[in-house]
Amino acid sequence: MEGPLGLHPWEIVMGNIMKGLRFVDSLSEWTGKVISFLIFALAFFVGYEVIMRYGFNSPTIWVNDLSTMLFGTFIIIGGAYTLRDSGHVNMDVIYGRFSSTRRALLDLITFVILTLPFLGVMLWKGWEAAWKSVITLEHDSTQWGPPIYPFRLMLPLGAFLILLQALAKFVRDLMIVIKGGEEGS
Repeated sequence: MEGPLGLHPWEIVMGNIMKGLRFVDSLSEWTGKVISFLIFALAFFVGYEVIMRYGFNSPTIWVNDLSTMLFGTFIIIGGAYTLRDSGHVNMDVIYGRFSSTRRALLDLITFVILTLPFLGVMLWKGWEAAWKSVITLEHDSTQWGPPIYPFRLMLPLGAFLILLQALAKFVRDLMIVIKGGEEGS
């Protein structure tokens, strides 16, 4: 049985799945590259604090809070980019000795047991905290007292982006296990 353009329906489904995976990869790459520029702002503010504190004996009241918020945003939003490039920690001493099929199978199991529940809770609880922060227009309790609700939104956003990339990895690993070798072979 053939569909439009003489393709088997399975080929059409697989083509759409691959388009979806490429979209998730592109989204992770774009957000990772955009958020990477925060490191320059972070370095500038920390450098400013060092100069003010040690050069002029006049420390700021705001750089520590701001740098914490920027760094947290940098880490959580950059997580999907890191996952896309397999940059998260694993036990390479053991993991590297497995075949690609066994690595994919191990990744499928850890996704179901660890990754999915962890990201699910991060998304759920992160959204609850972010929503409460937004509706109350929460501000930090420090002397500077900046609004923190925009930064609270970064946790559920980052968890969602990581979850999308983790699902893309799950699909790729499933394809490797089913085919018995590297994706696309």
